[in-house]
Amino acid sequence: MRDVLPWSEPVPLDGTMGEPQTPGRFGEYGGRYAPESLVEACREVDEAFREAWVDPGFRGALARLLAVHAGRPTPLTPARRLSETLGVRLYLKREDLTHTGSHKINNVLGQALLATRMGRRRLIAETGAGQHGVATATAAALLGLEATVFMGERDIERQALNVFRMRMLGAEVVPVTTGSRTLKDATSEAMRHWVGATGDSHYCIGSVLGPDPYPWMVREFQRVIGDEARGQCAAELRTGVPDHVVACVGGGSNAAGTFAGFADTPARLVGVEADGGAGATRGRLGVLHGCRSLFLQDDDGQIVQAHSIAAGLDYPGVGPEHAYLRDLGRARYVTVTDDEAVGAAVRLARAEGIVPALESAHALAWVIRAAGDGELPAGATVMMTLSGRGDKDVSTLKELL
Repeated sequence: MRDVLPWSEPVPLDGTMGEPQTPGRFGEYGGRYAPESLVEACREVDEAFREAWVDPGFRGALARLLAVHAGRPTPLTPARRLSETLGVRLYLKREDLTHTGSHKINNVLGQALLATRMGRRRLIAETGAGQHGVATATAAALLGLEATVFMGERDIERQALNVFRMRMLGAEVVPVTTGSRTLKDATSEAMRHWVGATGDSHYCIGSVLGPDPYPWMVREFQRVIGDEARGQCAAELRTGVPDHVVACVGGGSNAAGTFAGFADTPARLVGVEADGGAGATRGRLGVLHGCRSLFLQDDDGQIVQAHSIAAGLDYPGVGPEHAYLRDLGRARYVTVTDDEAVGAAVRLARAEGIVPALESAHALAWVIRAAGDGELPAGATVMMTLSGRGDKDVSTLKELL
């Protein structure tokens, strides 16, 4: 696997984020590594999504829900005071302003509509930071579905507010007490549960992970971020396209949706991982949760526990399309420490009056660092997706500040 291209070299435009190669692969990544009992369920989801995605009725219903329920389009906000101190022109794509407070609602509304189209009456989901769980519970309540959300015991403790929100919305929250008690194990338990519930339930995966068709289906539902941002940048910027497009990466759904809008432009794509969960940066080829991608592993090939102050980035791997974009040199992946992320969250709050989710603060921390050390040239335009708001992280921040 080769390193990404240096900034001085031209950006390759051959990874345009279209439909994956057959069967559900992005280069050597992706695929459908599912137990036999789930292969048919994945095939049904694949067929249903392909039919729905070319159906104007389905696309229209989703667009209406995104507008009247989720609050799209979200604005592109110039971070004027912060830009002045950094010496770059920073614009924030405000996914924190959606209903439920993060980008997760975009994907969940799409999958919930798909589930009703397939005749499913219950949504199964995993969650780390709780935002995907809240979005799933919200969509289920809106469409009259049941919802069961698996969440690591450790994440339940640090994301108590979102747990309450899910339960208030009528969802069942199932604590996961095995392994690291975080997102990886919640995902494993959700998939195991789906094995015995495929007849009446749809597994609503929250990121660009899992067996085909989930990585590209979730990316397509999140593409609305990048498509909106590209149009907004065209109206706002003299060049029409920012120099750099930046987003945080755990599994990578907000980044994939953002990058999809700019993959065929000269914009440089930067995915920012947590230092303790850097699948794209330090991962090795492996299989987990139904797909072949880059995962943190020991010398025996066992998955290594990830760590991040941001629960949504506390995952030991990255979606297969991100691994592919890394190999192509189309996207660059970097890491940020917990301390840098906390500092960035405070800085944005005090400069712009915006409290970001700690996940989003990782992306901002890289922008701050890169502007300070000259990696971002003076005057460069940067479009960063602010994937969620920081209400959920107030308890964590309160302990540290």
